[in-house]
Amino acid sequence: MSAGFPRQHVPARSVAWCLWGLLIAGGFPQSSVWMTVAHSQEPDTVQPRPSPADVQRLFGKQVFQGESGATLPYRLLAPPPTSDSDVDRRYPLVLFLHGAGERGQDNERQLVHAAAEFARPERRQAYPAYVVFPQCPKETKWVLSPWEKQDGTGTFPEQPSEPLALALELVTSLQRTLPIDDDRVYVTGLSMGGYGSWYAAGHSPDRFAAMLAVCGGGDPEWAGRYQGVSVWAFHGDADPTVPVQRSRQMISALALAGHQPELRYVEYPGVGHDSWTRTYARQDVFAWLFSKRRSQ
Repeated sequence: MSAGFPRQHVPARSVAWCLWGLLIAGGFPQSSVWMTVAHSQEPDTVQPRPSPADVQRLFGKQVFQGESGATLPYRLLAPPPTSDSDVDRRYPLVLFLHGAGERGQDNERQLVHAAAEFARPERRQAYPAYVVFPQCPKETKWVLSPWEKQDGTGTFPEQPSEPLALALELVTSLQRTLPIDDDRVYVTGLSMGGYGSWYAAGHSPDRFAAMLAVCGGGDPEWAGRYQGVSVWAFHGDADPTVPVQRSRQMISALALAGHQPELRYVEYPGVGHDSWTRTYARQDVFAWLFSKRRSQ
């Protein structure tokens, strides 16, 4: 873990309270997990968020065409302008996967949640990066997997859905055409996009340095696929839409698999489905995400 972050770093065997009966005899001898029940959180920054109009202006509107000819609308936030002396600088790339309510073809709704947090002036100065928000069509999902199930075992198909495959192809295209630091590519998302984040990181672990999944879930049979990817998951324990068990199950499975280099989990007591507003408002989340490199 990077120095400077407030943390409680404890062996996973000692946090059975959070794994809710998923521990097995012997605990987790090969892994440790940073886990907490978030009764409070780091205060938000004092500067106001950009307005919705400013967010729409800052994220350029584009459409990606894949090799198959299929298209995917997306929005792209570029780093703030720099001096000529920084002409050779390379930047992180963040792939953000939205939730089910933001699906469509208008190329606007995907910016409803979290985009303003990435667009904050102080954050753009502290963590200059390219941030891409693709939009999933309304009739499909990032992952063709049921999100209401308590048990995710065996629910991830080997092949990504068409929109997620296009999103990954888009990331490759941006890496080829923009000054991207290939060791600092990240994936994050909420709800349906939380599932998409778990899928993308497990499907392409050599691509991503870190994954930040909010109120999502995965397939515990994929636990061994995330090696090399720093993982941080968040969930409200009163979520009526995506059972909190889905995050608990994945954290337990990764711990059992001896996940490295880093595994974190935050659970919000009494919080329902919207665990993303408080998560993306946290300064420590951005500091953690942008500190990660594939070479770590």
